[in-house]
Order: sequence, then structure tokens, then C-alpha cells
Amino acid sequence: MAATVALGSMDISSSQKTSLVFVIAFIFAGLVLSTLVFPFWHLIREDVFEDVVILSNDDGICYVETVDKIPKTIENCMLEPGDSTTIKFGNGLAWATIVTP
Repeated sequence: MAATVALGSMDISSSQKTSLVFVIAFIFAGLVLSTLVFPFWHLIREDVFEDVVILSNDDGICYVETVDKIPKTIENCMLEPGDSTTIKFGNGLAWATIVTP
């Protein structure tokens, strides 16, 4: 014979209520960390400094080749092709800035 439970007549103990609150709080904290905090840290990229040679200057936009094999563009560049300089760029990004000593 199957036992039936009337709607609204199920009682839980205080320890079960405490456990339920703890589980819900744990799940909520996990959701907050996975949606807000974790992606935020991916927005902050490591700065890389590298000595490079200017390959070309096209009306103030210089192009250089870096160790990561991603060509970098440098805006407002007054250097000539063949000049050496130090640049700063975010890891994996295609733009850079010239570091002034």
C-alpha cells in the first residue's frame, strides 16, 4: 500500500531547516562567484613588456611583431621603421603602447 502525503502537511525538523538554508546559501555563493567574480578576473590581463623594432609607420600607426606572434598596432606613434623601442601590451591583445623611459 502506497503512503500518501497531504499537501502542506509535511513537517521538517529544525536541523533539516538549517541544513536546507546552508545548502541554499552555498549554491547562491557558488552562483555569485561563477557569474560575477570569475569572469571579472579574466578582464584583467597581465601586462607584457618587450623590446621591439618598428616594422612600419602608416600615418601615426606603427606595426610591430612580438614573441607571441600576434602583430601589434601602436597608435599615435612618431617612430620610424627600424627604430627600437619598448612596448607594453596585454597578454593576447593586438594593440600596444610605447613605454617611455
